Amino acid sequence: MDVLIVGGGPAGLMAAEAASQAGLKVLVCDAMPSVGRKFLLAGKGGLNLTHSEPLDRFVQRFSHGRVADWLEQLTPQQLRDWAQELGVETFVGTSGRVFPSEMKAAPLLRSWLRRLRAGGVDIRQRWRWEGWTASGQLRFATPEGEQVLKPRAVILALGGGSWPKLGSDGAWVEWLRGRGLDVPDLEASNCGFEVAWSPVMKERFAGQPLKSIEIEGRRGECVVSEYGLEGSLIYPFSARFREQICQSGSALIHLDLLPGQSLEKLTAALAKPRGSNSLAKHLGRAGLEGVKAALVREVLPDLSDAARVAATAKHLPLRLLASRPLAEAISSAGGVAFDELDDHLMLKKLPGVFCAGEMIDWEAPTGGYLLTASFASGRVAGRGAVSYLQELR
Repeated sequence: MDVLIVGGGPAGLMAAEAASQAGLKVLVCDAMPSVGRKFLLAGKGGLNLTHSEPLDRFVQRFSHGRVADWLEQLTPQQLRDWAQELGVETFVGTSGRVFPSEMKAAPLLRSWLRRLRAGGVDIRQRWRWEGWTASGQLRFATPEGEQVLKPRAVILALGGGSWPKLGSDGAWVEWLRGRGLDVPDLEASNCGFEVAWSPVMKERFAGQPLKSIEIEGRRGECVVSEYGLEGSLIYPFSARFREQICQSGSALIHLDLLPGQSLEKLTAALAKPRGSNSLAKHLGRAGLEGVKAALVREVLPDLSDAARVAATAKHLPLRLLASRPLAEAISSAGGVAFDELDDHLMLKKLPGVFCAGEMIDWEAPTGGYLLTASFASGRVAGRGAVSYLQELR
């Protein structure tokens, strides 16, 4: 066997494609009963494959500049072309995100697996990697008992630590540290954050969406959960909020609950006589209905001063106390440090062993960025393994 790939997610399968297309004999081993489980979960509500924004802006979405090098080998447009080769048409949504026309991940994965198998890629499920033997072979727990393999090259594409029930449990961290590698702890990314809500907020408003609000000039929506806040508007700030909490014990954020209304107009609307209207109806007429009014009450119990209410609604302070557990996060930060990898994603201390995907220390927001870079890293590692083996001849 030429190349052994551990992990059957997007990065691992793309690495398999790159290596097999070069004529190498490739084996993919995955711990789960089927490959691509997290990929399928990501596509459950509509697979966000990539994003249509210009490449110079696209590459700025990542926490590490070297991810831009990966995207030179697989741009967002090239990823769309690749999907089309598999018979999957894509379209650009109103937000600029790119989706398959059927909005599902399963058809793409099925077509891809057929092509990989037709190209000679061997895929084995329920093969769980358990580290190295003393002589440097890779150990696997399989339905047939322990198997030990010694391939010419190895690509590790084991994912990070989010959604461990789908296979990415982070067990590999200690094995790589045991080989002398710098592997920062895995941490939650694209995750929710905890807020010390009042009992009323928890009981009456948990699960309520907060639509058309802004955080630091970014408009979108999130959800008030029983524990705090989660959703697409919160996720892009994960790294910063996590760092602030680590340094200071909490992160103070400010919400603009009515970004389409100026402070002056909101103040004037709230200052109008209430008449026979209830306070709730009066606030609602100014745009502060339901959960938005509840949030104002959460930080400003006395709502008699129109100017203070308006100022609070336009700059509502909330203190985030902790990120949610890694197992609940969409993705993870941490993993193999970039200094341990060469430009082909080979481990400098372990020649012939490559890494790809989320097990490397980078992060990105949702919206197609994570998935595109994972695919691209797999292509880089797969081509890197090809070059490595060619040099050995």
